[in-house]
Amino acid sequence: MRSNLPPLLLSVLLLSACGGLASLAGGDDDDHGFAPVTTEAQAKAKGLQVATFAAGCFWCTESPFEGLPGVKEVVSGYTGGTMERPTYQAVCSGGTGHKEAVQVVFDPKATTYEKLLYVYWRNVDPFAAGGMFCDVGEQYRGFIFVHGAEQRRLAEASKAEVAKRFGKPVTVAIEDAPAFWPAENYHQNYCMKNPLRYKTYRMGCGRDARLKELWGNEAAPHGTHA
Repeated sequence: MRSNLPPLLLSVLLLSACGGLASLAGGDDDDHGFAPVTTEAQAKAKGLQVATFAAGCFWCTESPFEGLPGVKEVVSGYTGGTMERPTYQAVCSGGTGHKEAVQVVFDPKATTYEKLLYVYWRNVDPFAAGGMFCDVGEQYRGFIFVHGAEQRRLAEASKAEVAKRFGKPVTVAIEDAPAFWPAENYHQNYCMKNPLRYKTYRMGCGRDARLKELWGNEAAPHGTHA
């Protein structure tokens, strides 16, 4: 690691190592009182839909969607791996194949999947490889996990628009949504529970600076707590 990094950024990078963010969050993997996750069938029965996104740290992926019109629920969790009921320690070690992600339950009568995609792209670095912002590892890669053919069509179209806008290939992958497991309680709604720690991490990770560089004024927070 470069020794000439700013002290704040250096400390955040160290905290991003496996186990560090758990300490920053003030929790541990014994905090397993997970809230139930809404399934697609349950959502459909209520006239709702599900979207799943990965954009690096799930604290920062969750916050832009919180409070958006039509969004009913945003849950941080793990998806895309082989282990059932994974823990943060297992996922951040990089051996389970999971990605940190968020599941968004929304009312299609009050918002659209296209609007969620708009928010997603402006809160992600479309060209990051091997991680996202200061978080390195496959578990932090950008993904759009689609639920059905229509979501795939819209996601692919939005990815093509981003690639055209910047004139280079986008590294964010689009895959069918696998099983989603909620993260530990101390990770849920982290930006609201620990606003100072959240802002310190987000700033130190260089997330907002990079988003501003990429998206300009469009990078302004779209959620109530971003």
